[in-house]
Amino acid sequence: SGSVLRSVNTRELSEVVFNNHSPRCVLPIWLDFEGRPRCYPVLQPRSGRVMRSYRGHLWLFRDAGTNDGLLVNQQELFVAAPNVTKADITLPAVFTLKERCLQVVRTLVSPTDYRKLDIVQSLYEELEDHPDIWKDLQRLSLERNEALR
Repeated sequence: SGSVLRSVNTRELSEVVFNNHSPRCVLPIWLDFEGRPRCYPVLQPRSGRVMRSYRGHLWLFRDAGTNDGLLVNQQELFVAAPNVTKADITLPAVFTLKERCLQVVRTLVSPTDYRKLDIVQSLYEELEDHPDIWKDLQRLSLERNEALR
């Protein structure tokens, strides 16, 4: 099943500034040496923080409220490196209208009430399919393994 996405233990310090350019509260997530997500303190909208990271460490960034994936330097995954001093966190340029509607409905309606909404059946399943870091990690792992072939 290919290799798991995980940080490499290089012990080579690589300081980086996490800049939250988005209007969302951002949860920085470090993938540890086993590939487990470790949450760090939330970054407020339009704020920054200097992080002591290390070369080869992997980071993802999520919306702290909705768990939607965010971009870092226009990618889904940040790899710390000595020559990279900035991690610019932004919203994806475009959520599809459907994705954005699902996000909003999830914030307004309790999951137990999704199926009371007068909408097409397939949307119930999509509403219930909440953003999930494990699913994203699995997909990113597969994409990376494909790219390395």
